[in-house]
Amino acid sequence: MLITRFLTPCIYAAFLGLTGLSLAESKKPNIILLFADDISAREIPIYNSSHWSPPTHGNSQDEKFRATTPVMDRLAEEGVWVKDAWSAVVCKPSRAMIMSGRFAHIQKWWNNRDVGKAYDEEGKLGLWPVYESSPITLATVTGEQGYRTYWTGKSHLAGDQMRFGFDEACHTPAELSEVSFPYTDFKITTEKRDGKRVMINQDTGEIVETYAQNSWYWRPEVQLLNDPSAPGKAVWWPNTPEALADYGLHTYGPDVEQDFAFNFMERAVADDKPFFIFHASHLGHDGFNWFDPSAESKWPSTPKIHWDGKAYSREEPKITGDNGSYDTHDSITELGLHHHINYLDYQLWRYREKLQDLGVDDNTIIIFTADNGTGGYGKNSSIQQKGCHVPFIFYAPGMTKKGQQNILVTIADILPTLAELSGYQIPEDYEVNGKSLVPYLFTDEEEHRDWIYCYRGPEQIIRSHNVLRDGRHRWWDVSETPGDLTSFAEIKNFDALSPEIRKEVAMLQKVLPRFDKYDAEHDAPGVPPQPPIKAKGARYFRGKKK
Repeated sequence: MLITRFLTPCIYAAFLGLTGLSLAESKKPNIILLFADDISAREIPIYNSSHWSPPTHGNSQDEKFRATTPVMDRLAEEGVWVKDAWSAVVCKPSRAMIMSGRFAHIQKWWNNRDVGKAYDEEGKLGLWPVYESSPITLATVTGEQGYRTYWTGKSHLAGDQMRFGFDEACHTPAELSEVSFPYTDFKITTEKRDGKRVMINQDTGEIVETYAQNSWYWRPEVQLLNDPSAPGKAVWWPNTPEALADYGLHTYGPDVEQDFAFNFMERAVADDKPFFIFHASHLGHDGFNWFDPSAESKWPSTPKIHWDGKAYSREEPKITGDNGSYDTHDSITELGLHHHINYLDYQLWRYREKLQDLGVDDNTIIIFTADNGTGGYGKNSSIQQKGCHVPFIFYAPGMTKKGQQNILVTIADILPTLAELSGYQIPEDYEVNGKSLVPYLFTDEEEHRDWIYCYRGPEQIIRSHNVLRDGRHRWWDVSETPGDLTSFAEIKNFDALSPEIRKEVAMLQKVLPRFDKYDAEHDAPGVPPQPPIKAKGARYFRGKKK
């Protein structure tokens, strides 16, 4: 196999074949990574699942709740889509994994409420930020190679957000971050009433059954980091008289995030610099419905969009009211995950249109994936691959592969892939658990990797092409994919397995001890053993290993 410094020019040459430029005139490809939230592979039509999620969670075969994704379909056809791609099973571990290219045995983000601790500079014990455990991030492997880097959307990783290495950012909250945000009362905060801690809808003052959060959809909380309007600072948006005058009930967080990314792209192209956009969308995640708090679905409405066979159009929302009484004037969609996916498709279309307007569409890579399985279906589950099976689409001019790929991919593969595309050399003594996709996608390589792995605290999940061991220590035959993408046959008689399959089982059993560090190395080096995690959502399966 060619090593990085020789392989990368081959990739550029593939791009050049489309442009007619000489190698000396070549430019590094721009990269857009759209990272969706809580969306299983089964929700995306190209995966052809027999089931998907209805607005009230669970399983449905009703076509009216199935997403429509003409742009994703085309990207998958012109690029590639991976049949079996894995994330972690819940948000924070996945974000640590994609940001670092490493699993939790190094970066210690085991579960949402189960993160390894470290001593800070003042000797205080707190969460260990990913940039401390893993100083090579997505921004490092691109930014140090001349890329302008931008992080837009959800953060959800503790620490100083600018220390992840991005030049600029536009962040909307993951959970309740700043109650002092001055422009909206779409907030759920905790208060003590009658001796009990309760959740309060600040828009109405009423007690609600949900979790602490500020809005990231309608009338959202938005913070800019190192924006040209305030270099080196974190500032609330809207931060200009014009933006403030337009901010209101119709303001939709996913639009704000993408518009700031567009502005960044314009500036990068004007300066003749390649750019990397890490777009960590909230779309797919649940959220409190301020327009109708009593609604059963946890997936709020989106603006209405329409596809005419060639392009999207969008209706401007018209929403009136205050203090819990609102009229949407039928200007936004009904509730449901399918509308979130449709809106992601619209955003991919907007990216492609913007790339054409900027004249860089033939030199830009687009990656679409998600952080974990769908809420109410697979999220935070270690059973089979329900919690970690996510969509994965990779589009780039000049690839040797097209369409469906029956390979194994983990989102940890993205960091080394970006490193190879940008020309960044990861030090040989720096452990990265991902593997670059570049050799597979741009050469005649026939395989990518033999196994993929993820975790939920101490629960380890691993699979090869034909067998899977889940977090409950049960083994599954995954040589055939069922219609719902998850109802695999359980393996109970290992003696009946073929010699080839037994070899895969033995390989997976050999790999697992490398990462089984939850009990022995839960925290940063030098931190003494801590009390067991008892937080909600961190009850783990500790059954006898088979």
